[in-house]
Amino acid sequence: MDSEVLAKETGPRGAGSGVTESGKPIPHFLVHNPKDSVGVVVVEDVTAGMTLNGWVTDTDETIHVVAKDDIPLGHKVALRDIAEGETILKYGHDIGKAVAAIPQGGHAHVHNVKTKRW
Repeated sequence: MDSEVLAKETGPRGAGSGVTESGKPIPHFLVHNPKDSVGVVVVEDVTAGMTLNGWVTDTDETIHVVAKDDIPLGHKVALRDIAEGETILKYGHDIGKAVAAIPQGGHAHVHNVKTKRW
């Protein structure tokens, strides 16, 4: 992963405007497994150019990625560059394959991710 775009939080505050009661940045997206290639956006109004805070639930780490696209609530953000044909991991599970390259911070959804079943 590109360390300039995606980095573990090392201080009590991360990118963004708010923090939780424990001093961690309020997450814009969730990741369950550190091996996941996408995170799920959990806030509205993610716009291209925003630095997003992500919470990795399995390790209680905060990570950051810069959004390359506007990404709606409930859709996925790519945590690293994903090549066409590559398996997409979400919540530690194979959810399909990329049918087009997805840049780090890009919107991952039905236009570039498809199931492997068909």
